[in-house]
Parts: sequence; structure tokens; C-alpha cells
Amino acid sequence: MPKKKAIAKVEKKILVTGGTGFLGTHIVRQLLDAGEKNLRVMASSVPEWMTDAGVEPAVGSVTKTDDVKAAVANVSAIFHLAGKVSRDNEDAAAMNKVHVEGTRILCEAAKEAGVQTMLLASSSGTIAVGEDEQIFDETFPQPVDVFSRWAYYASKYYQERAALENFDGEGRKLVILNPSLLLGPDDERLSSTKPVLDFLARKIPYSPSGGLNFVDARDAASAFISALEKGQHQEKYLLGAANMTFPQFFGRLERLSGISAPMFKVPKKLAMAGSTMIESVFKNWGKTSPVASKEVEQAEYFWYFDSSKAEEEIGFAPRDPQETLQATITYLRREFLGEGVF
Repeated sequence: MPKKKAIAKVEKKILVTGGTGFLGTHIVRQLLDAGEKNLRVMASSVPEWMTDAGVEPAVGSVTKTDDVKAAVANVSAIFHLAGKVSRDNEDAAAMNKVHVEGTRILCEAAKEAGVQTMLLASSSGTIAVGEDEQIFDETFPQPVDVFSRWAYYASKYYQERAALENFDGEGRKLVILNPSLLLGPDDERLSSTKPVLDFLARKIPYSPSGGLNFVDARDAASAFISALEKGQHQEKYLLGAANMTFPQFFGRLERLSGISAPMFKVPKKLAMAGSTMIESVFKNWGKTSPVASKEVEQAEYFWYFDSSKAEEEIGFAPRDPQETLQATITYLRREFLGEGVF
């Protein structure tokens, strides 16, 4: 009798959408460093260093059904990071198309392809934002009345809902991770670290009265990878390293960089009214305003929270905030400012 040919086992892939962004790059690097051989990255273009390391490119967009169907074929898990970051409400339609519609398309294609696990990158802003220094956690009701005035955070909220509604069913796992402001090295597109760059370039004229939370992108990446195994179905995990008022944040940057922090303080109502007026004048002139009113408004709120749940359940371990700030400053000076320019 003729011998039967052995059927080679095809290893399932891990897909990273938006794998060339700030967070995605760190996730891909850490997976490669851990010895992962079956990686596929979906983006508009995939850098040579990734393909040289064995990453399979899936060039395309999460908003195009055919691209998505090709990307999810033979995939066991997805890190869904693809997104658009903008503080301009005029970009609402574009952000909804990527975050909401793109996520729905991805979830439906993933279910059809038999994908078992999805990790969704959302934002701490869909859970933790308030008018005072209250510390939020995952048990708090989402403050829709606050963040709905900002198109980016509204689109991330509806993205979460799209994932919860469309990636369901027995045997599937959806984990939502909510990092705060991502800092650290390798933000090539300045999608997250631009506030620090503006500080170094002395472009921040005053100190807002609100407060922020930030986290090292490398630590967030590690948490995402850990959540692949340890994350619980339909649970959310806030990822943050430190809560600071803006004067505290700028004070840290001043000590580490030698650049003076802004001394000028403006009352909340005056800052918001003034920024809106300046933006309106520049729009009437057909020019780009030096002040973004929505950014000014957001900086008057507090984005504080507690990451205990992520630390306990998925082993999230943020490094010293000083290390993150120093790494951010060093990277931005080297890549964008030139060492010693300021």
C-alpha cells in the first residue's frame, strides 16, 4: 500500500493590528525577544526590521473587509491596537471609522475565522476622568457625560462596546486594556509624547490646573502580553504608573531636563474661554491655531486612577516614573531636538 503523506501542522499566528505604532512596536519587540515565531502585523506599511525578524506583513486597513479577512486567517489571538489619535473634534468621523467600524469588521471576521482571543487597546479616559482629584478604578461607572464632549474618548468608548457586542460566544476571550498617557522611548510619530516635546521646546506657556496619569509604553506592552494568558474575559484593566498635577509633572521634567517649568497659572474658566477665542480667530483667518481648545479643556480635568487590579490579576509592574520621564527626554532630544539644542 502506498504510504500516506504526512500533513505538516500549520502553526497559528498572533496578529497585531497597528503593530507599527508606539505601543505596537514595543509589543512586537517583546514578543520577538521572547522567541515568538508566528507573528503577523497589520498596518499601512511594515518596517524592514520587522520583516527581517520574521514578522509576516499584512498590509491593509481594519476598515476594509477584504484586508481584515486576509489578516485574520489562521490566527489564534489578536492584539487590536490600530487607531487614530486626535484631540480635534473635527476628526470625529475618521476616528469613529477606525475605532468603531474597524473594530466591528475585525470582530466579525475574527469570529468567522475561529480566533479565540482578542486584546483591545482602549484608553484610561473611558473610565478615569473627573473634575477633582478622585482616584478611579474599574468598578466606577464610565463618565460618559464628561468624555463625550471629546471625540477621541467617545470613539474609544464606542469601540469598547463594539468589541463587547461582536466578539462574544463560547470559547472566546476578550480583554480590554486601558492605558493612560504613554511615555518612554520610540514614539516615532509623536502620537503620545508630544506634550513632553512641547515642554522641552518651551512651547507650553502656562501650567494647567488639572492632573494626569502616565505609564511607560514598555510596561504597558508587557501587560498586554501577560493579559494574553492571565486576562479575564470581558474584563477591563487600567494601566498607569503615576498620578500627578501638571505643576508636579512639569517640576519633574524641569529637574530632569534643566528646562524651566512654566510659572504662569491661569484660572480654569479663563484658560478655556481664552483658548476657544484664540482658536476661533485663527480659523477665521484660515490658519492653524497655536492653541487647541480641546487640549486646554482636557488639561483642566484630573485623569487619576488606581492600577491595583492589573497588578494583581495580570502582573502589571510599572517602573519608577523618573526612569520613564528620563527615557522620554533622552529619546526626544536625540531624535527630534538634537542633544543640547535647548
